[in-house]
Amino acid sequence: MSQATQKLGADPTALREQLFDFWTRKELETLRAVAFKGFSDFQTPLEDLLCVLEGCPGRQKGKATTMGHSILMEFERWRRTHPKVTLQAVPEVSKLGLQRRALSLLTDAQPSFMDPLIDIYQLGNLDRSILRLHIIKLQAVNCYREAALLSMKLELQNEMDMEEICVPLILQDKLPMAESFVRGHPRLEERMVTLLDSWCHPVFSIAQLRRQFPRLSLSKHQTDQIQPKMLSKQVFRLMEKFNIDPGLCPNSVYKRKSDSMRFLMYKRFVEKGMSEENWCDHVQSTVADDPELQIQLVELMVKYGGMVNAAQWSLHYGLPKDRLPFGVWDTQESLPPSLRKVSKGCNAESWDPSQAHRDRFYQLPITRDHVHFLETLEGLQRCRDTVLQPGCIVGVDMEWRAGFGAVSPQQRVALIQLAVPGQVFLLDLCAHGFSQHNITLTFIRSLFSATTVLKLGYGMAGDLKCLLATWAQFSEEPLKMEGVLDLLNVHQQMQRSTSSRGSGGPRGVLVGEGPAEKGLSLMVQQVLGKPLDKMEQLSNWERRPLRTSQLRYAAVDAYCLLDVYSVLSRDPACFGLPQDLCSISSLQTEKSKEEKKRKEEKKKQARRRGARQESDPAPTQTLGPEKSTQPGEESQSPLPPRMAPQQLRVVCDNMLQGLGRYLRCLGVDVVLLENTDDHRVAAQLAQEDGRVILTCGQPYQTLKSQVGEGRCIALDCSEKARDQAVRVLKHFNVQPTQSDIFSRCQVCNSDQYLKMPRENMTRLLKERGFLQQQQQAPIPPEGETWDDPPSPAPFLAPGAPRYSPHCRWAPLSDLDSSTLTFPRGAVLQLHTVPPGLLHRIPFFFICTGCGKIFWEGSHFSRVLSQFQEVLCITEDTEDTPSFSTQQAQPLTSDR
Repeated sequence: MSQATQKLGADPTALREQLFDFWTRKELETLRAVAFKGFSDFQTPLEDLLCVLEGCPGRQKGKATTMGHSILMEFERWRRTHPKVTLQAVPEVSKLGLQRRALSLLTDAQPSFMDPLIDIYQLGNLDRSILRLHIIKLQAVNCYREAALLSMKLELQNEMDMEEICVPLILQDKLPMAESFVRGHPRLEERMVTLLDSWCHPVFSIAQLRRQFPRLSLSKHQTDQIQPKMLSKQVFRLMEKFNIDPGLCPNSVYKRKSDSMRFLMYKRFVEKGMSEENWCDHVQSTVADDPELQIQLVELMVKYGGMVNAAQWSLHYGLPKDRLPFGVWDTQESLPPSLRKVSKGCNAESWDPSQAHRDRFYQLPITRDHVHFLETLEGLQRCRDTVLQPGCIVGVDMEWRAGFGAVSPQQRVALIQLAVPGQVFLLDLCAHGFSQHNITLTFIRSLFSATTVLKLGYGMAGDLKCLLATWAQFSEEPLKMEGVLDLLNVHQQMQRSTSSRGSGGPRGVLVGEGPAEKGLSLMVQQVLGKPLDKMEQLSNWERRPLRTSQLRYAAVDAYCLLDVYSVLSRDPACFGLPQDLCSISSLQTEKSKEEKKRKEEKKKQARRRGARQESDPAPTQTLGPEKSTQPGEESQSPLPPRMAPQQLRVVCDNMLQGLGRYLRCLGVDVVLLENTDDHRVAAQLAQEDGRVILTCGQPYQTLKSQVGEGRCIALDCSEKARDQAVRVLKHFNVQPTQSDIFSRCQVCNSDQYLKMPRENMTRLLKERGFLQQQQQAPIPPEGETWDDPPSPAPFLAPGAPRYSPHCRWAPLSDLDSSTLTFPRGAVLQLHTVPPGLLHRIPFFFICTGCGKIFWEGSHFSRVLSQFQEVLCITEDTEDTPSFSTQQAQPLTSDR
């Protein structure tokens, strides 16, 4: 540009420096005014704008937007008053250069430039090869998000490598963006879903992805998401969303069916909550013709049902000998002809249950002839005339087939139960032409919208969801809900009242054999004295004809609502309820809205604190768990009495294994669920051992109903494990001391160690051949002789805290010298001890529960530093002598 031309227009560099001064002083109004005037003075606005933007700073901490973005927004406003400033007005020879310069600005440093620059410089009209090259450059510098966004803005999805774009996004917890990238492109949708499914294959390893994307840095949380359990859920969600053929995702389908089989085994043989006929029906439907699932079924039967049952199922499917577990083939050969077929239960049933059943469970107070199974419009008319009478009270329940191993989550209602005093109507929605008839649909609308008819249900949200799947018309014209009382809300109010009043209130629950009662069965037990028999709950409700036990169960589930409501209405105060039970529903709605507001406010406060801490870190605040058993009350209730870590016994769900390991290293008694364990195992352990369940996410609602009040705690999965541990300790007022650190084995949770001197360990290693001849006389450290007393571990800082665990000590005699086993069967893991450590380590600590060997190291000091805010460290604890005559140093693991 000539000197004369430069004088005609404003200097973009000078304008940028002037704007930067206003930006740093946060004089945004002045910045906008000066920018607006400066744009008018530009000789070539589109070129000069790029000069300004190219020198703007990128993202800055503590600022919600960038200086460049503010300038761009102001230029857009200015351009609306100067419509002639367009790229078309630029000479053709300069146009491509401006577009290339604008494209080069689209990086991670200026994320908000994308939309305005694409619009101003018409980047969509650039040669596609130039655009693709820029996106590849963004990927090369790990700007995967920006590469995906630019591809979507310029509609380049079909021209880019889907894996190169989407895999890094998925690994970085940005699956929604990857979904957006492929949405609307069936070929890409299918490829992404099948890619995720391939990661569910047993031989897949995340190391393959690390080799493919070596520059990508992943956190532990991100790598933990790449496991079949998490991925298969996403695959099924995307299969439904994108309408993908399940046959293209065999790994996820197999995993769902495999998990369903393990759950069915648990329900049938451990919980004993499913009849044999129900179980057989679901198992055969899940296994179908898949030979691998058939073999897995036989393997599971060996573990749960015994060798005879396993042999019967192997005969049923005709499995080859070489694929059968050990002993199954021999059992087959020994079975008499009468036992060579799978038993599927007894079909002969009586309507009247046995006396034992009557003594144990709530019974239907009406006879068989007052239970009407309706599958015609004439029968529906009789039902309509009865239940729509003004002032009528109707118990409403619905049944649908449990989706074990089902690919589609859509569950359609198979049976609707309507109970009125003295009779029950069962509406068969599987009858041909009955459920989709206009008369049936009109009746359902009339029933739920009738203000003069009180409808009773329990957990009706699930019922309504299935109604929407059954009748698409309810999505087009929503179902009006009037005069409905969900007894789940009433039950929750009862539980809160019982907790606040102590021992008063509803009858206590007697826990005997079998699983603890929950849900409606628990409410019936608390109000009427006996629980429901839920053996038929998971039946195949689409199978016709229904068995007698199914009909009886369906009638009971609806009729018990009438009896519960009748008892509660007579004396609501006895159960801690208001006089008007119907008011509870509105109260719950108001409370949920208030709770939602409180949570949103907490999130805002946390964000504000986080922003302040970036520039001026504040001291850590003492906060209760993000979600408590009594939401919103944790700040008002006093702290519980102080307890030692050994008194707190917890079971950590498989989503909180990191938390469990932290708590265990602080002395808390922790059981960790494996990744393959069902969440219900946590409830079983809590009931058997008196443990508190620590969980997060959806399982919380299920688990908390199976244990006592305050025995299930939900945590925020987004928090780091260390922060979760601090929350738990503060919630229960657990104050660990220095002696509690590593007082439990980090592997098996045992609190008993054997303290073995170096001499004994050396002898054992030598006897077992783990110590070679050249290693038997190591050179002593400089300044020491072997006659000197052993020095502390040289990798510890002078004056470091001393390790003095509060644990049980086992005598050396507990170790069998011939087999190297402990009384509980654990084998000493000698092979894990590096011989080179022997001259430095005076004592080794051996867990008697698993045989794991630990030795002196720096882990103790590190944990001490991490948990200073919750440790109770006094002069007494610091000077506590060791339980042994020789004091040990901090531990490290052999791992």
